[in-house]
Amino acid sequence: MAAIEEITEGVNNVNISDPYKKNRIQVSNTKKPLFFYVNLAKRYMQQHNEVELSALGMAIATVVTVAEILKNNGLAIEKKIMTSTVDMKDDLRGRPIQKAKIEILMGKTENFDELMAAAAEERSLRDAEEQS
Repeated sequence: MAAIEEITEGVNNVNISDPYKKNRIQVSNTKKPLFFYVNLAKRYMQQHNEVELSALGMAIATVVTVAEILKNNGLAIEKKIMTSTVDMKDDLRGRPIQKAKIEILMGKTENFDELMAAAAEERSLRDAEEQS
């Protein structure tokens, strides 16, 4: 009987890798402005303590720029950088092509919360000045 309980416990503790991660941002280089992704990454880090920035092909430069902005502002550190190629179909010719892929896992710095609180306070002071 104990063996069945152990198996049940093991099955309940299995972490099935979910292809849709709650803290992943898939960046496109045509859809949104750069600071949309920077601000979204900040929000994801507030909620999940880390964010995974992901991009294919030409959008890779955008992901790297977002990561550098977060890093240079003292908000995040790089935890992991993964590169690979992905097989896709060429829309025009219908033949298979390979695209470069990058995934950058960013984590909060120790003073992330302080920096975010200071920025929020600065915004509220600026808004108060504009109101008066």
